[in-house]
Amino acid sequence: MKKLIVRLTPLTFALCLWAAQTRTWVETDYSDFERGVIKNLSLRSDGRLTLAPRFEELFDSPSAYLWALARDSKGNLYAGGGPDAKLFRISPSGEKKTLAEFQALEIHAIAVDHKDRIFVATSPDGKVYRVNPDGKSDLFFDPKAKYIWALAFDKGDLLVATGIPGVIHRVTPDGKGTPFFKTDETHVRSMTLDGKGNVIIGTEPDGLVIRVSPAGEGFVLYEMNKREVTAVATAPDGSVYAAAVGSKLGLLLAPPPPQPISSPQPQMPGGQPGINPHGASSPTMPSLGGGSALSVAGGSEVFRIHPDGYPEKIWSHPQDLVYAIAFDSSGHALLGTGNKGYIYRIDSDTLHTALVNAPPTQVTVLLPAAGRLYAVTGNVGKVYAIGPGFEHEGSIESDVFDAGMFSLWGRLSFKGGADGGRIAIQTRSGNLDRPQTNWSAWSSEITSEDGVRVTSPPARFLQWRATLTSDAADKIGRSPEVEEVKVAYLSRNVAPRVEEIEITPPNYKFPVQPAGIIAPQTLSLPPLGKPARPPVSLGLETTTPPMQAAKGSIGARWNAVDDNGDALISNVEIRGTKETQWKLLKDKLKDKYLSWDSTSFADGEYVLRVTTSDLPGNTPQDALTGSLESDPFTIDNTPPRITALISSRNGTSIEVRWHAADALNVISKAEYSLDGGDWTVVNPAAKLSDSKELDYILTLNNVPAGEHTVAVRIADEYDNQTTDKVVAK
Repeated sequence: MKKLIVRLTPLTFALCLWAAQTRTWVETDYSDFERGVIKNLSLRSDGRLTLAPRFEELFDSPSAYLWALARDSKGNLYAGGGPDAKLFRISPSGEKKTLAEFQALEIHAIAVDHKDRIFVATSPDGKVYRVNPDGKSDLFFDPKAKYIWALAFDKGDLLVATGIPGVIHRVTPDGKGTPFFKTDETHVRSMTLDGKGNVIIGTEPDGLVIRVSPAGEGFVLYEMNKREVTAVATAPDGSVYAAAVGSKLGLLLAPPPPQPISSPQPQMPGGQPGINPHGASSPTMPSLGGGSALSVAGGSEVFRIHPDGYPEKIWSHPQDLVYAIAFDSSGHALLGTGNKGYIYRIDSDTLHTALVNAPPTQVTVLLPAAGRLYAVTGNVGKVYAIGPGFEHEGSIESDVFDAGMFSLWGRLSFKGGADGGRIAIQTRSGNLDRPQTNWSAWSSEITSEDGVRVTSPPARFLQWRATLTSDAADKIGRSPEVEEVKVAYLSRNVAPRVEEIEITPPNYKFPVQPAGIIAPQTLSLPPLGKPARPPVSLGLETTTPPMQAAKGSIGARWNAVDDNGDALISNVEIRGTKETQWKLLKDKLKDKYLSWDSTSFADGEYVLRVTTSDLPGNTPQDALTGSLESDPFTIDNTPPRITALISSRNGTSIEVRWHAADALNVISKAEYSLDGGDWTVVNPAAKLSDSKELDYILTLNNVPAGEHTVAVRIADEYDNQTTDKVVAK
């Protein structure tokens, strides 16, 4: 049985020993901060936290989803969705009213003309209704299509984008419509107008972005990599932005045919229905029956098609689905997404910001108007106003940090800038990975970037909380920012463990490192732009070099573990099982294997002891050791004995008998050679080679008359061999 021995040397258990190497927990990347709980903060893709734009709930509708949003010249907002096909009005004063209800499942598009009349598209069995400000409605246009995805006004005519079939209809003010542009696609999923009178549409299932001239002539600007173009919008510089979702190998919707479910374009003041001043567009939504969100494989991507026609991917996400595109007052593209409710801002070709996170799971429409950004959501259906200005206060609770063991906390510091506001960081610690359960209270605030020593008690787990606060008197719109938080920590030094010792086969040795050859010191850099983190090696390497044949050699290898990640050295000792004193074989070994010449030891049973120390990573006063004794093993360099070797002859047959015996090991093999010929294997009389003593009977037939020499050779399990001969006449 192996014996595990852990020594705390030279100190006693009563003293608290700390590892010599101070480590640092660094949070600086987008992925680091994203794992935390963020409230009222924006997070840029380079890992910069700032106060989020003001995010105000204007209306909590009774509808599960809102697909459409528009605004009239008086500042009234109109929202619609499903599954009850109700049209809601939110006045500038905050009054909410159900303006109209329709005999349909959902409202997917809303537009407002220059007379502030509201046009509402319902699905399925798509129809367009005209609604007066007093709520009276009448059927305005029936395109004979299954779905209506978008509405937009163009020179007084209403453009209607449909699905099954994918057609754009032009409808005159008196309600007479004709097909304006027929596609070969199943759905015209999104629509906007550019500054030159062209209509820009996105389709499904081929994911086409098409420009349709005022004469009704189509030109494909780009074929997206994904199947469904859920949103299109035109930027102030004339660029076209397009978002697409869904693998072209198939949308994960059931049952077929695929049904891209989206809401229409919002209406703007001044009679631009379904399109915000810069072309906000509506999104891909959950299934027409309400219910759960659309399950789309592969996330989404956004392309910018430059005025010269060059397409450029500017954003993508493996899970988030883009439902809407709009532009802020600075011309930055804004993306409404699901299924986590983020609104992203595209800051540059390489940077984007998660601006706000709506509690509902989908942001389905974005509508900039009157210096604010309006948004509607799905699951649940709400209307929000975003901006102007920042939230007064925001916070982030970091992900829980696991130091791996009981640790002492050092200095917490951060990078950023208060910019007229205030940054305060607090910590708490505990020994469970759930901070809500019996952790320490939040510490006093740390407000200096240089930081101070963390006052939370030593423990295994740590969490920090940063609170950013703006100056209430600040009229410039500045925000504090945090881009990095660092915490130094020192883990309790834990003794290394030798977990297993394995004795290697006899007569083989490990290769010797040539003298003077030292492995070069190397440094592995982190990914470009990422901070270096100290490597933690638990000493779990179990690979050993191939062994080489060497008669009389024997070896051992072992697995040693240090939970602190310290470098280890080992001493290897040996003693006979009937001895009491250990003899040193090798000390200060960096390798986890050793071989030696066993012929220097008498035959018998032995035990190895491997003692591993973490001295290379600690001071002599703090170093700890751990030991393990191997199972007993045999050293045997003495060959077996051959006795009672006799022969007899009967005609042309010769019979040879002998007895083989070994003091320590099983007889593994016997062979004979007749008159110097090849060696041939002989089985023992009992057939099995399973004993330290065996009898052999060899019968040779058809042997010519005369004198013959029969040599026999036996070997034990350690390949110790002996040979003898007998002369048969």
